[in-house]
Amino acid sequence: MTAPLKIGVGGALGRMGRAVTALARERPGLVLAGRFDRADAVDESGESPPLSILADVLAASEVVVDFSTAAASAVLARAAAARRGPALVIGATGLGSAEEQAIAEAAGAVPIVWSGNYSVGVNVLAGLVEQAARRLPPDVWDIEVLEIHHRRKVDAPSGTARLLALAAARGRGRDLAEIALAPRDGDTGPRAQGAIGFASLRGGGVVGEHSVIFAAEEETLTLSHGARDRALFARGALEAAVWVVGRPPGLYDMIDVLGFRD
Repeated sequence: MTAPLKIGVGGALGRMGRAVTALARERPGLVLAGRFDRADAVDESGESPPLSILADVLAASEVVVDFSTAAASAVLARAAAARRGPALVIGATGLGSAEEQAIAEAAGAVPIVWSGNYSVGVNVLAGLVEQAARRLPPDVWDIEVLEIHHRRKVDAPSGTARLLALAAARGRGRDLAEIALAPRDGDTGPRAQGAIGFASLRGGGVVGEHSVIFAAEEETLTLSHGARDRALFARGALEAAVWVVGRPPGLYDMIDVLGFRD
């Protein structure tokens, strides 16, 4: 009989951390090895349930699923790399260049799945966006990425919006950093040809809605995805956790996990 896979959970008291914990406890073949969060974290009830410290969870786990903050994920990546394990699944968004570099460097020592979204549907959407961008010329078609999330989300644009914009930029053979538009405010002048724009809305309890709009003078094409329950992201993250254990060190994403990589 195969031993159950030992999974740790980072950002355990956040909404995604609780969803991952609940699903890991229910899924056959998995065992919860430990949970951690920042020292002052509390769950929605206002309680501070007992958690393990980071070092203990790393030692007890074969893979850690982390939906904490950008800074915390960078710390986790460095710690895992220093001890050559465990594997990591990182879902934090809003990472700066320093955090991205820390994760990329850690992937030289441990296998890491890092994605702005763990939904199967969103990753299929990203593939469609890349194909559309490849076929719709920038001198005719403008691209805008619209995302809507709950009032508690602190970063913008969302990791998923960035994932979709990166797909569009790949389709056009461009570096997103060179063609991304800053948020509009005031007299911004006419839209730059070939640019990719973002719009971020926040309100209520919206789990996540994303649309990529291709706009020409005579017509508009919109590719969209809506999430109804954040459990779908937790389920995808657990699929990534099962997939990544035993892989060679490297930086992977959900396209790899789902076998969509060309």
